[in-house]
Amino acid sequence: MDFMRVAGAQLNLTVGDIDGNAARIAEAMAWAEEAQADVLLLPELAITGYPPEDLILRDGFVAAGIEALHRLAKEAGETTTVVGFVDRAAGRARDDAGHTRVHNSAALLHGGRVRGIYHKHLLPNYGVFDEDRYFVAGEDRAALWEINGVYAGVSVCEDIWVEDGPPADQAAAGADILLNINGSPFHVGRAAERAAMLAERARAAGVPLVYLNLVGGQDELVFDGQSMVFDAGGELRYRAPQFEEDLFWVDVPLAEEGRSGVKAVTVSRGDLLEGDPEPPPESHPVLPEDEEVYRALCLGLGDYVRKNGFSDVVVGLSGGIDSALTAAVAADALGPEHVWGVTMPGRYSSEGSVSDSRALAEHLGIRFDEVPIEAPFEGFLGALAPAFDGAAPDVTEENLQARVRGTILMALSNKFGGLVLATGNKSEYSVGYATLYGDMVGGYAVLKDVFKQGVYRLAEWRNRDGEVIPRSTIDKPPSAELRPDQMDTDSLPPYAILDPILEAYVEGDRTPSSIVAEGFDRETVERVVALVDRSEYKRRQAAPGVRITSKALGRDRRLPITNRFRRA
Repeated sequence: MDFMRVAGAQLNLTVGDIDGNAARIAEAMAWAEEAQADVLLLPELAITGYPPEDLILRDGFVAAGIEALHRLAKEAGETTTVVGFVDRAAGRARDDAGHTRVHNSAALLHGGRVRGIYHKHLLPNYGVFDEDRYFVAGEDRAALWEINGVYAGVSVCEDIWVEDGPPADQAAAGADILLNINGSPFHVGRAAERAAMLAERARAAGVPLVYLNLVGGQDELVFDGQSMVFDAGGELRYRAPQFEEDLFWVDVPLAEEGRSGVKAVTVSRGDLLEGDPEPPPESHPVLPEDEEVYRALCLGLGDYVRKNGFSDVVVGLSGGIDSALTAAVAADALGPEHVWGVTMPGRYSSEGSVSDSRALAEHLGIRFDEVPIEAPFEGFLGALAPAFDGAAPDVTEENLQARVRGTILMALSNKFGGLVLATGNKSEYSVGYATLYGDMVGGYAVLKDVFKQGVYRLAEWRNRDGEVIPRSTIDKPPSAELRPDQMDTDSLPPYAILDPILEAYVEGDRTPSSIVAEGFDRETVERVVALVDRSEYKRRQAAPGVRITSKALGRDRRLPITNRFRRA
């Protein structure tokens, strides 16, 4: 036959839930067997969950994953399953710290046994990746496996991103098809980048390519799925949905029938399916950018809450755009019955801060309560009056209001169990325009990687089918409302100027001089850069949040807190 039936299980798995992950994998294996697939692909490190980070350093964790692999192998039938796991290095060698050396691996299961293992060759060590810390690189770049007379090259994630990586060697060695399993995290623009790269790899190899990706949220990371199948000419034959699980199979046309004289390990025997291939399923489109980001926020928040044993969240509603969008994401991710909105008016709160918050809660269908802060704020001022005697009011009193609100939210969380969501955005976190132990309190920061202008775009997108976030919330000038007539522009440049500077400095790692050369005022750039550099200590104490750009504030951008380096 001139095709191979390839199945994919784009699953949402959980780091450390080895038994739960194995159960999901076994279900997918049974489904693929029923579909008469020749081969089933599962994500990178599917058994352990991805990325397991320092869990890999625990021998018991590695052993539990290997035990689960062998249990799954016993359930393997005629369909060959390719599944990611952590494998011990040969001889159980140990590193200088005494940890067992391991590989990031893909096992081939068939007929009740583990019939082959591929060790990932290229180990990324940039951005969010630290694979050199954990893994030993594989050595056999050109390994092939014969599956029903078809020679398959198996690889893992980064192996395919390099032009002359292992898949190129596998194609040169006689592969009829390339199978690549992944844990590739999302960021804006990643979809187009992946598709173009994979199409080029298929064209260059002259054989079909199947790319299977993980889906789901893991701490800051979101994996968007979007598994893809390309024919030998680099044409897309199937694209799985973004941010959703998917079980699919595709009859992949082969460039030619099985070859003779090719060195390969035989995994399964028998003939390919009889008859004509089925037409490929209908591909799912790439989502528009705003929808893509919004769904990434929902998936990241939803999985963080559920996978960490929470069911409900608490959101402080100020009447402003950030808290409104945070509440909307929470309601969409968890269901409105699991979101509690709390407005906490103070002496400087505008009338709209309460009315807009109430309207938002009604539109979303979430619980809403009002807890004024005037009494506790007065209590703090009275308690501090002797110590503050003779000192003029300043930002201290402003921040005290935010800290009263933070205390109220945490009290509700402690009493009733909901996770507090911090509502700050990337613009604020970048320049330190947020109060430690005040508006920064919370277990998760949904908008941490979304610049202020992006918050407005997402609010407009959420209102596309009717007003959910009140128009007055979107239109009002942003303000912390901690002193009379306060506006964000009292302390910061307008966001239309601030955000491009931050994008260049934080995400692009550009020098101040190069940013000025783009037409920005030097004094403004130097002030913004100084604010960013001085606020590292605040960011180090911030809650984790969904990563949607190529360089988020956190694991992507690790700078020393104590740092006197200044760039021109």
